[in-house]
Amino acid sequence: MRFIIDMPLSPRLAEYLAESGYDAVHVMNVGMAKSSDKEIIEYAINENGIIITADLDFPRLLALHGIEKIGLILFRGGNYSATEMIERMERMFQTVSLQDLSHSIIIIEKKRIRRREL
Repeated sequence: MRFIIDMPLSPRLAEYLAESGYDAVHVMNVGMAKSSDKEIIEYAINENGIIITADLDFPRLLALHGIEKIGLILFRGGNYSATEMIERMERMFQTVSLQDLSHSIIIIEKKRIRRREL
């Protein structure tokens, strides 16, 4: 499983995940900084990936195309500093199993974390 961090989010999040032992890349570091959402989804499918983003288009695209092969972590509800993202990811890892991530949409907000199965 590979975490794929989308452009709206800090590359520091990918660094944190990699330092924590996860396979993680920021799209900027794999030559996809200007890629469309569809291209990022295709990359995630090929990489058995979980997309981490703040782009609200991703849940809609997954639903419209019936994609259940990847997971999605969505930051909502405002701007997050790199430190805030890392803190919320740590909290998310305490409540959601890695196994569940691969077929879920995790919605991270300032005050709560929700999980919806794909």
